[in-house]
Amino acid sequence: MFVVVAGAGRVGSAVARFALAAGHEVSVLDEDPLSHERLDAGQSTSWEDAGGRFTVGTAIEIEALVEAGLGEADLFIASTDGDNTNLVIAQIAQAHFNVPRVITRVMDPARATWYAEQGLETISPTKVAIEMFKEALGSTAAR
Repeated sequence: MFVVVAGAGRVGSAVARFALAAGHEVSVLDEDPLSHERLDAGQSTSWEDAGGRFTVGTAIEIEALVEAGLGEADLFIASTDGDNTNLVIAQIAQAHFNVPRVITRVMDPARATWYAEQGLETISPTKVAIEMFKEALGSTAAR
């Protein structure tokens, strides 16, 4: 499977490294050339020597998405640090590039829910954290 990840921060780089180690072809797009260091961190070889691709570019620019290989992707993961960027590029991946599966990170739980209802596959770390805190509070007996 060919996976394209937009955003090489802590989440995107960890997911990209996992996908590459699992045997997938992986391309990462990030506007910061220094974010490449996260892909190499803890690896015995460089990201490229391990078979990964890295493109420097802005994820909301079609040319950068094309260069990263979005047109051939089986899975696109939008994990930049901005909800607006992630939501826009996820919709572009679906509508313009016809990527079979698109997953987007959305920090705002209400927006994540609304976009999920519109057909986007969303992951909201904030929503997950809220649920974990609620569970922790519920398991704490009142004293």
